[in-house]
Amino acid sequence: MNSTTPFLPGRLELVGEGLVLRDWAERDLATMPGLFDHPDIAYWTPLVSPFDAAAAQIRLDRARQLRAERTAALLAITADGGTALGEATLQRAPGGTEIGYAVGPAHRGQGLASRAVRVMARYAFEELGSEQVILKLEAANAPSVAVAARAGFRRLDVEPVEGEEKGRSFVFETWGLNPSVFRDA
Repeated sequence: MNSTTPFLPGRLELVGEGLVLRDWAERDLATMPGLFDHPDIAYWTPLVSPFDAAAAQIRLDRARQLRAERTAALLAITADGGTALGEATLQRAPGGTEIGYAVGPAHRGQGLASRAVRVMARYAFEELGSEQVILKLEAANAPSVAVAARAGFRRLDVEPVEGEEKGRSFVFETWGLNPSVFRDA
């Protein structure tokens, strides 16, 4: 697949691991601030803070723009297609297909992030033909590192990615997964 080929279909709903990952919708606008307006999310993710109703509308618009461009998917993590519990993202990146995730504070401890990551990874391998799926994580973000490990990812021996965002420096380690984890399952 080359960089001019649309990466994703125009609509996407992924089902597996007791979850439904679906496109964000207008009905989610009231829920999004409760999921994303939290100090942990403000610190570890690029999401804006405070995350209020205006930020929710901007996120929904951005999700729709990326879907229209077919370059990335920002999907609501749900148990049954209903209430959003968090977000999982999928995009093409150097080194593989990159997944991201954030789970609302009230919904943590249920394995939502690791299950959503596995659903996304399976889709990337089986439907997109990805050769590797990656996560970019800060080593100090212990909950996120635990999610990666539970989902079967391993830290790759590649140069860390350094940068600055929202006034703080970060160093991302790259974690990878290859398709054999699903063939061997």
